[in-house]
Amino acid sequence: MNDMKTRVLKEAEYILKTGYTIREIATYFKVSKSTVHKDLHERLKKIDKEIYKQVDTILKYHTDIRHIRGGESTKKKYLKMKKYL
Repeated sequence: MNDMKTRVLKEAEYILKTGYTIREIATYFKVSKSTVHKDLHERLKKIDKEIYKQVDTILKYHTDIRHIRGGESTKKKYLKMKKYL
């Protein structure tokens, strides 16, 4: 249990420091996206409510802009494909 609590707090500290997405955090900590999601949405709330509020603000921002990021990724993909044609 202590290892899990330590991981959750490290993930929270990392997202607050970097503003990275759940996917980027999962890659950095070598855990699944599902684990990071559960850590930051459920476990952190029980461990430290103040940090949870700060992290939740970042996660909500990511949710709000994900359609923009997806559009940018698609645009880059097709520009790259066009370059090789």
